[in-house]
Amino acid sequence: MINKVILVGRLGRDPETRYMSNNEPVCNFSLATDENWKDKDGNRQQRTEWHNIVVYRKLAEICQQWLKKGSLVYLSGKISSRKYTGKDGVERIAYDIVCDDMKMLGGKNEGGAMSGYSSFPEESASKPVPAAPPGQAPTNNNPPPVNDLGDDDIPF
Repeated sequence: MINKVILVGRLGRDPETRYMSNNEPVCNFSLATDENWKDKDGNRQQRTEWHNIVVYRKLAEICQQWLKKGSLVYLSGKISSRKYTGKDGVERIAYDIVCDDMKMLGGKNEGGAMSGYSSFPEESASKPVPAAPPGQAPTNNNPPPVNDLGDDDIPF
């Protein structure tokens, strides 16, 4: 079974951080994603989906510090559901995206710095993603994989 979500969108509000009883931070914000299409008459249509985002620990602190309303971000995580009782007394279910990886996509004017952060220390937790100069495509500084398998090493 897989529970994986990848979203690219803009923050609908500034992140809000609070602290759990163990003094670890948890950050919440909303993210808007858009879907565009043409209807049967050829008219452009657009639908915006709003997602509740929850981020924990060090990544929560990074989101609080660097993100703001309107920031363009890439997020990945999982869907989590929770029950709550509304003001009208009716029990409801809310769906949150628990984020474990975040990359700021916008330029400096858009609230991003082309950087990536992850809540997993073994990943590129604070390695910046190099930004290309205006008008140039990003370069890949990683060397290509080495294929050192001989014909006798192939397992099939």
